[in-house]
Amino acid sequence: MFVFISFYIKCKRFFFSSNKAMAEMSDNNLNGITVTQQAIASCCGATITSLCVTPLDVIKTRLQAQSNPFSKGKCFVYSSGLMDHRCVCENGDSKAWYKKPGHFKGMLDAFVKIIQIEGIRSLWSGLPPTLIMALPATVIYFTCYDQLSEALKSRLGKDNEHIPVLAGSLSRVGSVTVVSPLELIRTRMQYRRLSYKQLYARISSEVAVDGWFSLWRGWSSTVLRDVPFSALYWHNYERFKKMLCKEVGVHEPTFFIAFTSGVASGSIAAVVTQPFDVVKTHRQTELWTRETSEIPQGGCPSAWAVTRKIIAQNGITGLFAGIIPRLSKVAPACAIMISSYEYGKSFFSHLNEKMNQRP
Repeated sequence: MFVFISFYIKCKRFFFSSNKAMAEMSDNNLNGITVTQQAIASCCGATITSLCVTPLDVIKTRLQAQSNPFSKGKCFVYSSGLMDHRCVCENGDSKAWYKKPGHFKGMLDAFVKIIQIEGIRSLWSGLPPTLIMALPATVIYFTCYDQLSEALKSRLGKDNEHIPVLAGSLSRVGSVTVVSPLELIRTRMQYRRLSYKQLYARISSEVAVDGWFSLWRGWSSTVLRDVPFSALYWHNYERFKKMLCKEVGVHEPTFFIAFTSGVASGSIAAVVTQPFDVVKTHRQTELWTRETSEIPQGGCPSAWAVTRKIIAQNGITGLFAGIIPRLSKVAPACAIMISSYEYGKSFFSHLNEKMNQRP
């Protein structure tokens, strides 16, 4: 993870043409904040976001399982608001939390009954795998975004409106690329209990047959959704943040400004990129079903083929299926994550300032 961050820092230095800029970059800091402090701030933000948003997705998934039970071997996509991962449903005596019975009338009814019958801890079922995958992805994503933004500002100018789009897109591609093999390994272990030796042997055999690119199955589907989302999100977030800071008369965003900007920008990006999310979910679910059912790997349908299939079956509205549940997760997740991250950076900035003032 930190090797990848260091790589981005080195790439960032390439953008600078003046010796002065190179000297500034050699300190690897951003407004007095080191890369390590940025990573800590993003890690704390990801943890807080997962703790707050996981109950929403647990309730959504329980409602989904109630209305459309999962058959053996089928999977569903679980999302914490920061990232997705896939789970397999097995028949029999499985004690998986998503198979527990329930007769819920809606989200509020499910919230109350789950607490009464199963205990409040059930609302955070599935949190460990979410944290295991979300923390490295989020640290890479947010840290690289800030580092790339500073590099591009020095190259293109501070007021260039394309900087958030470029930095957001590149940092998202980087985080998805790094985490994709880890996601593949984790889902392999989740489906079958394999020792590390067995897991290594199986992955080695796949790499020998299909090459190293087999570790990045599903990468294109994830990038298809996440890169446009990131570009829209950061572009709107920076605009809203500047506008609100100007209205309030402050130079640095307060917690409220960051939270409000995060909600607005996250909601806009979620609505615009919903078709990408629907297509990505269809492709990834089909790929995962093939893998878990041990169906020989054939040509996975292209994004365009999946899009045409969805439109043929459900019309244009089919591309916006699930927009309300997604908004209910993405909007608060974006707001909590960015406000926590901004607060963490502000904390370290003031801490470093105090340390530098000491004799």
